[in-house]
Amino acid sequence: MECFYYFKNKSKPKERRSAPELERESNNSATTADRVAKSSCSATSPRGIPELYEEKAHNLLVFSFSELKQATNGFSRLLKIGEGGFGCVYKGSIKPVDRTGEPIQVAIKKLNRDGLQGHKQWIAEVQFLGIVEHANLVKLIGYCSEDSERGRQHLLAYEFMPNKSLEDHLFNTAYAALSWQARLSIILGAAQGLAYLHEGLEVQVIHRDFKASNVLLDEDFKPKLSDFGLARVGPTHDHTHVSTAVVGTYGYAAPDYIETGHLTTKSDVWSFGVVLYEVLTGRRSLERNRPRAEQKLLEWVKQHPANSRKFSSIIDPRLEDQYSISAARKIAKLADSCLLKSSKDRPKMSQVVHSLREIIQVSGAGDDASQAADRSFEFSENEPGDSESNPGQTGRTSESWKRRMAHLAKLGEHVEGASRRRFLIMQRTRVQ
Repeated sequence: MECFYYFKNKSKPKERRSAPELERESNNSATTADRVAKSSCSATSPRGIPELYEEKAHNLLVFSFSELKQATNGFSRLLKIGEGGFGCVYKGSIKPVDRTGEPIQVAIKKLNRDGLQGHKQWIAEVQFLGIVEHANLVKLIGYCSEDSERGRQHLLAYEFMPNKSLEDHLFNTAYAALSWQARLSIILGAAQGLAYLHEGLEVQVIHRDFKASNVLLDEDFKPKLSDFGLARVGPTHDHTHVSTAVVGTYGYAAPDYIETGHLTTKSDVWSFGVVLYEVLTGRRSLERNRPRAEQKLLEWVKQHPANSRKFSSIIDPRLEDQYSISAARKIAKLADSCLLKSSKDRPKMSQVVHSLREIIQVSGAGDDASQAADRSFEFSENEPGDSESNPGQTGRTSESWKRRMAHLAKLGEHVEGASRRRFLIMQRTRVQ
C-alpha cells in the first residue's frame, strides 16, 4: 500500500529506528530468537533470524504506549475489529513521523498481559515480520514494548486490511459471495506467500497456523498472510524436520505433525489443502451443526471425488453456475495432493503455485467449451431414477435434451478423448 511505502522512505528520528526493547526482551525470555539462532535454510549463509532481524529492524517504528492508546481512542470498544488468544485488535489512526500529511489507518494488536505464550508469540511476530518483505504477507509497521502503570505493554501495528479475512467472505452470509475468479486469485496469492516463506528467504519459515482467518484482504481483495506468532524456522542442512510442541488450529494441522511433533514445510502444505476445499465448498473444516457425515469437511468431500459425477454437489451453492467445473475438479485434485498421508508425497508450495497458475489460465477464455460439455454430462446422469437428482433440473434437462445435444455437437471437437466417447454414446442411446 502506498501509505506504507511513504513511511519507509521518510526519514525517521534515530531513536525511533532502533529496537533495544525487543532485543532485551528476546535475550531475557530465551524464546524464538534463542531457539533459531543456530538455524539457517542455506548452507552458504549461516545467518539466522536474529542476524536477519538486526539487519532489517531499522525499518520498524518503535511506538510509545501513549501513541497507540491515542490512535485507538483509548482502545475503544467501538474500534475493536478482532479478538483472539493473543488479545484484541483495534482499528487505529497514526500520524506520519514528521507530523505532516493525512493520518494513516492501521490495525493495532494489543497483547493480553495474562499468559506467557502470548508474550512469546509477540516476539515471534516482530522477528519474522521484521525480516520478510512480500506482496502477499501483511506488513508490520512497528511495535510497542513499554512499562506502564498496569504492567508491561506489548503491542503491534500492522497495515490495515479493510476487507477483513477470507474466512469472513467464505462463511459469513452478511458478505456477498466471492466470485469464482476472486477465489482463484486469493488462493494463488496465499500460495505465493507460503512459497516465499518456504523457499524465498535465507531461512526457511514454517507458518504453522495457516487457515482462512489468517488470510487478510486489502481494499482490492489482494490476500496477505498474517499472524506469525506460531511461526518457526524449518529444518536446516541434513535435518528432515523440526521437533516442536504441537500447536495450531484443530482441523488445519497435518496429521503427521499431530502424531509425531515433526514439523516441516509440508505441514503448511496440508493446511493449504484444507483451505482449498473450504474455498471450493464454502464450508468450514469442522461444522458441528451439520449431519454427522458432513461435519468434518475432509471426510465429506471424500464421498464426492473430483472425477465422480456427483462432484459438483460439493461446490459452494453461493457460486451458483458462475464457475468452471473442470477448473474446480483440478483444484480438488490439487487439494488431494496437498492432503496426502505421507508428507514426502505432498508438493512443494512452489509447485502448488505453478499448478494454480495453470488452472487459472485454463479457467479463463479457453475453458468454456469443455466446461459446457462437462456440465451437460452431469445433468444427463441425474435422471428421474436417480434418488439424488434435482427434480426441477431433471425436468428442464428432459425438455431441452435435443437442443443441448445439437449444441454439444458443435462443441464436441473441443472435448478430450474420454469425454468425446461418452458424448457419442449418449447421443446414440438418447436421441432416437
